[in-house]
Amino acid sequence: MKTIARTKAAKPAAKPAPRPVRLTGARRTAILKALADPMRFELLERIAKAACPLGCAEARIALPICAATLSHHIGELEAAGLIEVRREGKFHFLALRPGVLQSLISVLAGLDKSPRAKM
Repeated sequence: MKTIARTKAAKPAAKPAPRPVRLTGARRTAILKALADPMRFELLERIAKAACPLGCAEARIALPICAATLSHHIGELEAAGLIEVRREGKFHFLALRPGVLQSLISVLAGLDKSPRAKM
């Protein structure tokens, strides 16, 4: 009788930390302008909290805005480079662009370390 060796199931590989993205002055400005709108910020929060890419239909149900306004906000976040939009037929899925928020956080944290002017 043959014995079958049991193998341990391979653990899913941990996602590597996203590489920082170089943000130009214009890109930082576009990102901050995009985040200044409360509805876009809420949409970005929902995208970030989703376990997988967020479908536009799900976002539309969750936010109290019409489809045209949602489309506008998605376009603004995409143009600022904060999100990626994957299109599959007539469906659209939203995901954070890796490394962008970490880079913005680094830039903002660097502001606090600047030498202070004496008053």
